[in-house]
Amino acid sequence: MDAISFGTDGWRATLDTFTAPRVRMVGQAVATHLREAGHDAPVAVSYDARESSRGFAEELARVLAANGFDVLLPERDRPTPLLAWMIVDRDLAGGLMVTASHNPPEYNGVKFIPDDGAPALPDVTERIEANLAEPDPLPEPEWGTVEEIDFVDSHADHAHDLVADRAGVSRDDAFLDGVTVAYDAMYGSGRGVTDALLERAGADVDRLHCEQRDDFGGTPPEPSAEHLAELAECVRTGDAALGIANDGDADRLAVVTPERGYLDENLFFAAIYDSLLESDAGPAVRTVSTTFLIDRIAEAHGEDVVETPVGFKWVAEAMGEAEALIGGEESGGFSIRGHVREKDGVLLALLAAAAAQEEPLDDRVDRLFDEHGAIHQSKISVDCPDDEKTRVLDDLEGELPERVAGEAVADVVTKDGFKILLESGAWLLVRPSGTEPVLRVYAEASSEERVDELLDAGRDLVAPLV
Repeated sequence: MDAISFGTDGWRATLDTFTAPRVRMVGQAVATHLREAGHDAPVAVSYDARESSRGFAEELARVLAANGFDVLLPERDRPTPLLAWMIVDRDLAGGLMVTASHNPPEYNGVKFIPDDGAPALPDVTERIEANLAEPDPLPEPEWGTVEEIDFVDSHADHAHDLVADRAGVSRDDAFLDGVTVAYDAMYGSGRGVTDALLERAGADVDRLHCEQRDDFGGTPPEPSAEHLAELAECVRTGDAALGIANDGDADRLAVVTPERGYLDENLFFAAIYDSLLESDAGPAVRTVSTTFLIDRIAEAHGEDVVETPVGFKWVAEAMGEAEALIGGEESGGFSIRGHVREKDGVLLALLAAAAAQEEPLDDRVDRLFDEHGAIHQSKISVDCPDDEKTRVLDDLEGELPERVAGEAVADVVTKDGFKILLESGAWLLVRPSGTEPVLRVYAEASSEERVDELLDAGRDLVAPLV
């Protein structure tokens, strides 16, 4: 069906398109895919805090049960990473998550997570799309069961023990004792989960927006700088060592610090990788849009970096192949070795607090700049209809310049769009958004002024082609 398309991270749409009949078709397509793949284990279905999400989750559960699968549901909305961990921990056939992540409340969405707990790759989502059909239930005596279970405790035990082990402390120790963390759930599914995990490890938690509100307080649950001013002010004027916010389904996080306020996700990635390398070893996986500071840190420790297209599914795939210590992307999604290969803003919140206790994140970033040079990054969007993106990129291939903003081009990487590498180590990236009708233009350089120059050059290069 044309209205249902699995993009970068599942199918999302406004509620005039994301309807119960179409959701049931997705449930049937997943059931057919699982049967064809020989799966007969239970399937988990979870959902975020949107008003419509529980009802859609129940629709999916009924369709799966009518196809003979036992179904596990949480007792309330729960984060996506808890679903991914549940799948692996209980050897399930897979899971469905009803969420539109950071989108406003008039959206909803659904994504399928296979039995390895990592995001579904295109070969899987294409098979699901090919199987879209009206539900075709078995005779009622052959239906599976639908059971509500706890999704929190197993994930919390694993996350706590994993971070304690990496910190080199006893799992029984309150290893965040004396650390104050300000936590903003943005009225999403991280409430009562991320903050509880931090408290379990000994942290004092100052809570913001940790109630359920179907409208997310009038602000989309996107943990961006413009939406986290209250959290930043709480950290700046209070006793918190850092502030942490999750997006709507808590698979991503953002961090604010006393000195910098909103900490660019690229810098957070660098700080966490540097912290992990103090007690462990291994390569990093990053997307084409993520900072080269990761590469500089890796090189200093004799490690490699794997670059992937944008999308955590590609990061997850590369993490498995490279046995990576960490994988992440500049939009705030990360996972680490020893965990499921799905981005997890709950686990990373605990890891961030542990890293901040070892060395304040502001100090760590300052040190990394001293050791490896300052790096700045930003991005802009250029409007482009979805059906024009391929044509524009084809035209751009023939227009790639030999110089950008007065600097010679050293190389062009084509893993995802066009990443123009400059002789100074700066770069400019043009790629199509997988979720919006725009082209993204990214730039990284040693100063904010140079980044702005590169972004202007990127806009001038792309805009005439749209």
